[in-house]
Amino acid sequence: MSSKTSKFQPVLDEIVATLRPQLGQGGKVASYIPALARVDARQFGIALRTCEGEEAGAGDFETPFSIQSVSKLFTLTLAMQRMGDALWERIGREPSGNPFNSLVQLENEQGKPRNPFINAGAIAVADRLVSQARASGGSAKTDILALMSSLCGEPIAFDDEVARSEADTGFRNIALANFMKSFGKIDNDVETVLDTYFNQCALRMSCRQLARAAAFLCRDGAHPIDGEPEVTGERQTRRINALMLTCGTYDAAGDVAFSIGLPCKSGVGGGIVAVVPDRLTLCVWSPALDATGNSLLGMKALELFVTRTGLSVF
Repeated sequence: MSSKTSKFQPVLDEIVATLRPQLGQGGKVASYIPALARVDARQFGIALRTCEGEEAGAGDFETPFSIQSVSKLFTLTLAMQRMGDALWERIGREPSGNPFNSLVQLENEQGKPRNPFINAGAIAVADRLVSQARASGGSAKTDILALMSSLCGEPIAFDDEVARSEADTGFRNIALANFMKSFGKIDNDVETVLDTYFNQCALRMSCRQLARAAAFLCRDGAHPIDGEPEVTGERQTRRINALMLTCGTYDAAGDVAFSIGLPCKSGVGGGIVAVVPDRLTLCVWSPALDATGNSLLGMKALELFVTRTGLSVF
């Protein structure tokens, strides 16, 4: 596994030097999840991995954090591997235009989530993974850990405290899952599906690990470490990147496309993964969130990176 220092290291160092003085000066951590409310907001990390396997990192890029909704990118990948186009029979591919945990939109659309990156969509994906795992006598949670550990080349684990915290306070997600169940859009028992969902959100990883894990998205689906086995085909990879661009940053997707111009997937743990197709993957992390639920300094970092390097899909 190559981990040569990248030529982008000076760029990351400069971004950290520019933004570190702003730590603690704006944004709020995700206080509605008790285990996240205690996270020190004065942290910032950034890391990348190129298609050639070069890696760079700066700031708190080795500090593990709860990846939260960034996990939806990887569970979607796992479901697409196993189901192909059949996955889309119950899940849409359009931006929601509503909060990521909206019940109103779900009722208007008869229990079919607008896309796989809002909570209802990710819960529907988890249901598909539970069904697939049960058919083979396995466990969806085990499958998720196996995928993440393979992509990183090192063991990845769930944060049990965060998972419990999510389960204890996840009343809106419980409502979403039961609502979909009432429309016949969830096949398995709600408790099992939500256990999978809460645990995937509680995956604990660093910027370095996430940049590496997502690197198949800049390599036309080739495995981040040695290219084999293929994670997704070229067509699936393009589709995942397209969904990230249009739906990956909550209600800010249009602004992110406008100001940054990269496919991104964010989470309320403060992490954001971004993809420059055929070049690199990038992960930024800072726990303080803006009004849309995206990392305040993380978004500033991505904009600085695009400005410094000129890398964009547009």
